[in-house]
Amino acid sequence: MLDEKILQELHDFVETNREIRIYDIHKEEPFLDEKIYSSELEEFIELHQSASFSERLFQLIDATGQTDAYIYKKAGIDRKHFSKIRSIPEYKPSKRTVVALCLSLELSEEETEDLLSAAGFSLSGNDRFDLVIQFCLEKKVYDIDDVNQALYSLKLKPL
Repeated sequence: MLDEKILQELHDFVETNREIRIYDIHKEEPFLDEKIYSSELEEFIELHQSASFSERLFQLIDATGQTDAYIYKKAGIDRKHFSKIRSIPEYKPSKRTVVALCLSLELSEEETEDLLSAAGFSLSGNDRFDLVIQFCLEKKVYDIDDVNQALYSLKLKPL
């Protein structure tokens, strides 16, 4: 159970770190020039593509010395869902699933951002859920029940 002091710190953290961002909705996205050939695109992708989410996840699990079952149970993920992550290399789980896995692996903030990025996500400074997760990572609160309590205290959906 999180004590009142930690919960108050959480509320203060979320309120002081919440960013307000305004985007120019009239800004046009650049389009690729038709002169770029597919072979150049393939070469670019080959040079710049990093490891997939599942590759990074299983490297991290191996580094802990824990079993897959221990990690997915600690994250609150069922065997069938975890099997999908393992057997389908291009499978992208939800952000909440990735966060739960990061917490079960007890990753640092940087490692969490890296694994989230591999799945196509990030932690934002203007989203209350993300700020709660950042706070928990900063305070090294990795227990899923404690994180869910923190989320619930701000009336947010638990993991």
